[in-house]
Amino acid sequence: MPHLEFKGKYSVYSHHLTVPHHPLVPDPARSVGPMPDDDNLIVHGDNLLALKALLPRYAERVKCVYIDPPYNTGNEKWAYNDNVNSPQIRAWLNAVVDREDLERHDKWLCMMWPRLHLLRGLLADDGVIFASIDDNEAAHLRMLMDEVFGEENFVANIVWNHRKSSQNDIDFSLSHNHIVCYARMRSSFSFNPVEVEEDKFSNPDNDPRGPWVADPMDAPNVRENLTYEIVNPRTGATYWPPVGRCWRFSKDRFEAALADNRIVFGPSGRARPQYKRFLSEARDRGTNIFTIWSDVGTATDATKELQRLFQPGQTFPTPKPTDLIKRIVQISTGPDDLVLDSFAGSGTTAHAVLALNKEDGGNRRFILVECEDYADTTTAERVRRVIRGVPGARDAALRDGLGGSFTYMELGEAIGLEEMIRGEALPSYESLAAYLLYAATGASAGSGPLAPPDDLGLFHQTEKVNYHLLWKPDEEWLRSVDAVLNSERAERVGARCRAEGRKAVVFAPAKYIGQRDLSDLGITFCQLPYDLRREG
Repeated sequence: MPHLEFKGKYSVYSHHLTVPHHPLVPDPARSVGPMPDDDNLIVHGDNLLALKALLPRYAERVKCVYIDPPYNTGNEKWAYNDNVNSPQIRAWLNAVVDREDLERHDKWLCMMWPRLHLLRGLLADDGVIFASIDDNEAAHLRMLMDEVFGEENFVANIVWNHRKSSQNDIDFSLSHNHIVCYARMRSSFSFNPVEVEEDKFSNPDNDPRGPWVADPMDAPNVRENLTYEIVNPRTGATYWPPVGRCWRFSKDRFEAALADNRIVFGPSGRARPQYKRFLSEARDRGTNIFTIWSDVGTATDATKELQRLFQPGQTFPTPKPTDLIKRIVQISTGPDDLVLDSFAGSGTTAHAVLALNKEDGGNRRFILVECEDYADTTTAERVRRVIRGVPGARDAALRDGLGGSFTYMELGEAIGLEEMIRGEALPSYESLAAYLLYAATGASAGSGPLAPPDDLGLFHQTEKVNYHLLWKPDEEWLRSVDAVLNSERAERVGARCRAEGRKAVVFAPAKYIGQRDLSDLGITFCQLPYDLRREG
């Protein structure tokens, strides 16, 4: 497969691995009725750091990712501020990117590369990612996603008709954006069928099987066994497939369908053959998804929608209509799945998830990440309003409120060696346990609590290994004998391992027992904070 080359690629090639882990710190005052272990999150912070922070809890758990990154039009004046290792590359990247920057495409690719890698790590095996883009970076995005996700996992390039009005100041009136779609593993992913438009079905011949539509009988390509003469039994007219095409069925299957009154020759009885598809069948199977979307709202509709939620005159650059994101979530998720948007903007994705849950009784959850200052005043505020209700809204469901909850999060201090040695920025037990589990195994801790049930600090079990952590974010406690793996504790850990047929990994600040004795007990000891240097 051809590889995409761009300036700075090898400086950011493994940048996603070196990004430090930050714990997520809840802000109850900005949250709305969060439930214990609530998976509805709005995270304020740099999205690269936030994606890395989400991995210990959500690696391989997200079913649908939607992102709406900067389109790199030259008018956005976005700045790349990732802390890459090379000082020269860092200085080059930190410049504000605008139309006069001749290397803006390289910088955009440098920004997207590590983020796409982290997003892939968060996707479930049967997950899918949708990325909105326009023609400025559409070609580069396809090549970039081919490299990160694999060309074989490309699903579709959806064309969204985002503008209905004409632009008179340019030769072509731009009326579309792209939504590029890739699966984590194409063989494991399948779309939900789109609901059937029942008003297109009718029953002009009073067929006892009910309403139907007439589908074309021809199909792409030329196959000898599907190329034959069809005779209209009423008129005697003969038909062959159009040039370069063939019939959908073999001759034997066609004859059976004709005998079953499933072949029609148009309303007049003199047109080319068509095949009856009944509404009862369509309801069972749904309908295919087209790649041109003209029925999910426009950019203008999105702006009006946002103004109805706030006040007339309030603007937000390039919001997306709720119906667009609802369509994406509808075709790609089940009722209990998790949806992630790491360029959250005005919060449309959370709005869409809550609206869809209200419609079908689902329990989908959302995670939004927004780095800008409006994360609270626009992104989260929109979600608060649609949860609680918008007085005066024309839509009854929105007026009464869609219900739900979310936890507002900020990024805490990085889990780093130097800070922990100095006793600064000590992470909570739960944050450290989730990080250590991901660093040691690559597995996410899930949404359940990671709390020590006893003084042995058992926080996770796999089929073969028990994981223990002796830890409190208290400098005095960490220097006491309570934080030490001693012989008595080690014997109890070993006894449990023997009873359960497992080995053990114990993370602790210190030990008072030799490694030979620990090995005899089936225990691997990892001293803190030194093992925190391992990257996820």
